[in-house]
Amino acid sequence: MLVLPIILPLLFMVLLIFTRRWLFFQQLFSLLSAVVLTVVSALLLTEVAKEGIMTIQLGAWPAPYGITLVADLLSAIMLITTSFVAVVVMVYSPGFIDNERQTAGYYPLVFGLLMGVNGAFLTGDIFNMYVWYEVMLTSSFVLIALGGSAEQLRGSVKYVTISFVASIFFVSAIGILYGQAGTLNMADLANKMRTWENMPYINGALMLFFVAFSVKAALFPFFFWLPASYHTPPVPITALFAGTLTKVGIYTMFRFYSLFVVQDVMFWKIFLLVIAGLTMSVGVLMAASQFDIRKILSFHIISQVGYMVMGLAIFTTNALAAAIYFTVHNMLSKTNTFLAGGLVFQRLGSYDLKYLGGLYKVAPFLALIFFIPAMSLAGIPPLPGFFGKLFLIKGGFEAGEYLITAVAIAVGFFTLFSMIKIWNEAYFKKTPEDAQKAQPVNRSAIAATTLLAAAVILLGLFAGPVMELSHQAAMQLKDPYHYINAILKQTSP
Repeated sequence: MLVLPIILPLLFMVLLIFTRRWLFFQQLFSLLSAVVLTVVSALLLTEVAKEGIMTIQLGAWPAPYGITLVADLLSAIMLITTSFVAVVVMVYSPGFIDNERQTAGYYPLVFGLLMGVNGAFLTGDIFNMYVWYEVMLTSSFVLIALGGSAEQLRGSVKYVTISFVASIFFVSAIGILYGQAGTLNMADLANKMRTWENMPYINGALMLFFVAFSVKAALFPFFFWLPASYHTPPVPITALFAGTLTKVGIYTMFRFYSLFVVQDVMFWKIFLLVIAGLTMSVGVLMAASQFDIRKILSFHIISQVGYMVMGLAIFTTNALAAAIYFTVHNMLSKTNTFLAGGLVFQRLGSYDLKYLGGLYKVAPFLALIFFIPAMSLAGIPPLPGFFGKLFLIKGGFEAGEYLITAVAIAVGFFTLFSMIKIWNEAYFKKTPEDAQKAQPVNRSAIAATTLLAAAVILLGLFAGPVMELSHQAAMQLKDPYHYINAILKQTSP
């Protein structure tokens, strides 16, 4: 079962490559394949929740010598959320991606991306983490440039360049760690680090990892590539990126921080709190100054990532659980807002708020399916964004971290301002005289956006059970010996 989330996307990708001229087959098979991945991820999550951390040693090589795949609750939660986002994007895509892009490899590239994302969630080895990052990024490079418009190519050059630089930092850190420890198995390395009295260069390696993961997660000050590139491809691609790519960077930071930060803990805590505060603040202020829906939402990706790092930096069980719940909410709600923004574009032919207006009167349902995720991002009850922020603020107060908690509250108000700005300009104000004539909106795109909006509502209504699952995942992170012992087959620390 641990192999399936990696092997299945590979098989689907190969089949889709050889059938890419059969458009209807591509659309139907891609949707069914994403559903299969979601079912497999749900079964894996159920098994991990019931039996505990699952591991497998490929080729029967014992840890730490072979390739390890491992699933704990955090990785299982991320897997099922990613797979569900993929289902929604597959439903949405035929109504928004033109036939030329669809037959040029769009669907195989999506599953190549999912293979890399799932591999990063499941690997128990740092070098293989790097490999899966590159698989994921290679697919995303092509997706962001697919179509070859000048705007896309400009965005892709920025994206590729900064990603290459981040990969250099990643490989450099791997080399330092391997030179010091002689192992890259994460459980073995974490176990050794807890017994070393002197760990030269370890903080340097961790800082290199931090830079690499900060680029992937779009943390301050490495976020500039995201708003410069995410608004360039068609919106299903942007929505898929928003729901998956930055969250892989956040997942990796959670994994590395819980396993490897064993010295200078106070330095890393203060450092991450400062980064979280700056990321939240800069992202939300930049969003407030934009008038393009995609750029507003892109800057809010940056801002919302700061909340997740805030929970990680506080590193209490409650704060970690809140950060995990908030991550799931953000993957769904952020994807949903991008898809809803795409419907606005289909209807009125623009993302620029200056040329939009009147949608509430002529298309009230489109207004509703934007309003739900937008208010969730703003933290309005009873939507999941409210509970995510509430739990994080509660965790901050419990830990005595009042400054970062005050920043989180203030950023929430600015987020509400941005969402109301989009609402007033695109949906509520009078239609501008120079606005384009209204066009029909694709039904499959409406269905996909509605499905995701319903999932956002359900995540809020069932916040209790999901938060309890997140709490169990946080407990596993807080005690890394759960992870270490499951892989190394130890019975005690």
